[in-house]
Amino acid sequence: MKLNGFGKGVGAPLLALSVAAVTAMTMTACGSDNNSGSSSSAAGSSSASGPANCGGKNSLTAEGSTAQQNAIAEFNKAWGQTCPGKSLSYNPTGSGAGVTQFIAKQVDFAGSDSALSADQTAPAAARCGGNPAWNLPLVFGPVAMAYNLEGVDKLVVNADVIAKIFTGAITTWNDPAIAALNSGTNLPATKITPIYRSDSSGTTDNFQQYLVAAAPQSWTKGAGKEFQGGAGEGAQKSSGVVQAVQATPGAIGYVEKSPAAAANLTTAQIDSGAGPVALTDDSTGKAVASAKFKADGMDLALDLKQLYASKDAGSYPLMLATYEIVCSKGYDADTSAAVKSFLTTSANQGQANLSKAGFVPLPDSFKQRLLKSVDAIA
Repeated sequence: MKLNGFGKGVGAPLLALSVAAVTAMTMTACGSDNNSGSSSSAAGSSSASGPANCGGKNSLTAEGSTAQQNAIAEFNKAWGQTCPGKSLSYNPTGSGAGVTQFIAKQVDFAGSDSALSADQTAPAAARCGGNPAWNLPLVFGPVAMAYNLEGVDKLVVNADVIAKIFTGAITTWNDPAIAALNSGTNLPATKITPIYRSDSSGTTDNFQQYLVAAAPQSWTKGAGKEFQGGAGEGAQKSSGVVQAVQATPGAIGYVEKSPAAAANLTTAQIDSGAGPVALTDDSTGKAVASAKFKADGMDLALDLKQLYASKDAGSYPLMLATYEIVCSKGYDADTSAAVKSFLTTSANQGQANLSKAGFVPLPDSFKQRLLKSVDAIA
């Protein structure tokens, strides 16, 4: 099982991901993932679109989100296999640093846990020769609600319960609100210890955005990369959350699927109103397939509020989406061709092993919409 690293980090050293380095890193980090099973049908369809155009320069540079770092490794490996001699150097310094470097023309594109903000739009366009920069969502990962409660192998929560736990309004596991979702389960009177990310984290931002959208009456704390709930114990990075949940009876924490599964943590099902939904390839794929965009056109910034507030049956709502920030126009011809080649390969051949790595393979309908924007890069 690969620890996918969904979460923010800054100050990481430059990671030059040549094809050989990516292959070595992937083999080192990856084992079996008993929770994910075989890749979904969406992943199977994503490799059926034919070979990528292998034009353009052989080397690209990118920087940004640590959340997508291991997905980028899979994409880079696929690009080198599909287009021999091609490679990407990706520097996982965090979303903010990646966007800054993209705007400064130090890298060809940026990886970001969020779409460009209003104050970044104009500088990004200036970097692109006066042309808009596009937000292209390429990497999705589910966020698990991992818990440590002896004797309880199946637990159902909803957004309202999660919000009240992480604000301190619900403090014991046998609280009536939790019991109502878990009929027939003997819930102990154990104290609940919420575990949150104490470092600045894209995972925290997405977790809090989910609560803003899905439990607006119980979560009035807002969102952002810093935890706002005011209850529980903080832990550094995904690995710290995993360790804290493991070590604390009665704990519950939000953490990406891959590290939770690697540590054999038990994860809760989420009921958005249409029944409990487990974290699976099918349920997360359905969530991505139903995602909507903020506007028509080639920029694909997502309407995350709609995704998080969805009550679709069988859809797992707690997701983290990350983007590639690219120029719509303004690259030289060799860079433009290479960026398009890398992104096309990533959306096709690069999807094959994402499920085992803890990510969500792109459903075919979403992939086709993404590729339309990639093809429009000039």
